[in-house]
Amino acid sequence: MSKVPFGPTYEEMANPSKIDQDVRHAALEAAKDELDPINLFNITWKSEQNIVHKIVLPKELTGVNANIVVLLGKYFPSGSHKVGPAYSTLIEGCVDKEIIPGQHTILGPSTGNFGIGVSYICNLMKYDSIVIMPDNMSKERYDRIQRYGAKLDLTPGTESDVILTLERTYELKKNPVNRALAQFELLPNYRFHRHVTGQAAVEAVAGIGNGRIACFASAPGSAGTLAAGDHIKKVFPEAKIAALEPYECSTLTNGGRGQHRIEGIGDKMCTLIHNILTTDFIALIKDEDSVRGLKIIHDAPHILAAHGVDKDIAMSMKELFGVSGICNIIGAIKMAKYLRLGPDDNVVTIATDGYDRYDSVIHDLKRRVLETEDFVLERWFKDIFLGIDDKYVEDARLPEVKQRLFHQKEKDWLKFGYSQAYLDSMKQMSFWDHEYEKVHHYDELIKQKRGKKL
Repeated sequence: MSKVPFGPTYEEMANPSKIDQDVRHAALEAAKDELDPINLFNITWKSEQNIVHKIVLPKELTGVNANIVVLLGKYFPSGSHKVGPAYSTLIEGCVDKEIIPGQHTILGPSTGNFGIGVSYICNLMKYDSIVIMPDNMSKERYDRIQRYGAKLDLTPGTESDVILTLERTYELKKNPVNRALAQFELLPNYRFHRHVTGQAAVEAVAGIGNGRIACFASAPGSAGTLAAGDHIKKVFPEAKIAALEPYECSTLTNGGRGQHRIEGIGDKMCTLIHNILTTDFIALIKDEDSVRGLKIIHDAPHILAAHGVDKDIAMSMKELFGVSGICNIIGAIKMAKYLRLGPDDNVVTIATDGYDRYDSVIHDLKRRVLETEDFVLERWFKDIFLGIDDKYVEDARLPEVKQRLFHQKEKDWLKFGYSQAYLDSMKQMSFWDHEYEKVHHYDELIKQKRGKKL
């Protein structure tokens, strides 16, 4: 096992070329041994060549003129970009001396990927951890969390019952031994995505279309990923930010609180770290479209090829996406149509993880629909990808929509002890810019700890 000089800064996660060359080389060499702690230095969107992992989707798949650019989270350690916010939240707690090794147990409220990230990071940094999550998620998620060494504390329900995991986390926090990496409310999550994911999105469109971002579309689970939009808007002020949520659980749209199958999004709340100010649109995506779309991409590349997608590209996409990634792709297509974007325009979205944690979801789909022959998949392909319409998109720039979202946030978070004054401060962009600037403060603290034991 390699000796780890504490862990990367935000700037090193955004630009791994700035990592000490020997450390970067050792981390890349250790990638095949995922439990070597030096893999902390592989927390980045970028490849060994310092190029953002992405795919520009074939237009034969999307059916739109705009370029749909998808950042690929499966190449992060543990297989999801959620490991970045997990690390950022833990490392800030460490340098602030609020989390003490050998003294504190880490809590990770999650619906899966963040919990996997917490379990993984705690394994590398030698903390005990407990992941609190709903009891109806994919088996692969539970298995991976336990493989990394965390204990599971399951709450009733599914993806859209994450509010129960928050309530359970607040109960466990009453024990002074426990420290929560609360992704829905702690701002390291926001800082990671604004600094790291935002820069990756801007770099990803270089040389594509007009080299700018017309729209960034992402489903808010914790709403951390949406923070990338705040950086994107600084670089491309004309960019629009679209929050995607399940049609079946339309909390941001109209307070809806139904059940859905898109693991990783839609939490029956407006999360505390959601910057409502920079959300321009809210679009609804049907959960069954996301699951069926994953079935097509993974199991039926021949269907894609029959519609003109290059066979090698069709095969290469089989393992790139999970259910929430397909949701984001559908949302990106929807926004390209809604905004009437052309061939020079770029829509950027995110694939949080890959297929490896969704096999049981596809098996459940087969059980539910009974028939998945090619003629069925052909119809699904045309309906889901080529036939997606621009309905169920709400303009979140309207004052009455902003007011409703702020009210939703108050309803969700006053009961957890946050003051009205604090929530009101979030109605000014200066709040978010001030929180973001702490990236530089924490980078200095991390550097000061280099080579020291946690």
